Amino acid sequence: MKLLAVETSTEYCSVALWQDGEISERCELVGQKHSELLMEMLDQLLREANVTISQLESIAFGKGPGSFTGVRIACGVAQGLALGANLKVVGVCTLQALAQAAGQNKVIAALDARMDEIYLAAYEKIGDEWREVVEPCLCKIENAPRLVGNDWLAVGSGFAVKEGALSSQYSGQILDVDALAVPKAGAVAQIAAVEFSKGNAVDAALALPLYLRDKVAYKTSER
Repeated sequence: MKLLAVETSTEYCSVALWQDGEISERCELVGQKHSELLMEMLDQLLREANVTISQLESIAFGKGPGSFTGVRIACGVAQGLALGANLKVVGVCTLQALAQAAGQNKVIAALDARMDEIYLAAYEKIGDEWREVVEPCLCKIENAPRLVGNDWLAVGSGFAVKEGALSSQYSGQILDVDALAVPKAGAVAQIAAVEFSKGNAVDAALALPLYLRDKVAYKTSER
């Protein structure tokens, strides 16, 4: 199976090609230039692998949560490519992608959501599949959902907010913290390949972002 994945929910832009379990990936720190660089990165990745869009079986994207603009870009590009090639699409939660790349079976994934809030989810891997212990949510650090048990690995920029205050919320339950971890297309592709094999891909027109928040900035009167 050949599957293409894109992930642009943070300041990093990444693309990946899954070919029967083998992954080729490109990832660059681009700030807010995803729209300028994404298609070029995809083209280079496919040319180097000698693969065309018509040879793909599905396209996956990091559906969020994350940067509103970044999430929309990934969704739009995945939809456009899939519609043109008559392919189905798999949307993958960026927090689950963080967990997938962590290399542990119990993961708390959190991203900085700005405005003193975080996006957070917790996952436990059973066999080859992830179980949601805490479903993706938007919350203040002090209101982070409680977890049962120890030996959790903490990943993502949410653990860097307010000098690592989130780690204190789970004091004694965390094995280690990697606040520099970001969602990447390679992990999105790994999850999407499993979902595609289970028949969970959807028509491109039905692919939707996962925002978790409707409000993106304070009003002047609220600052």
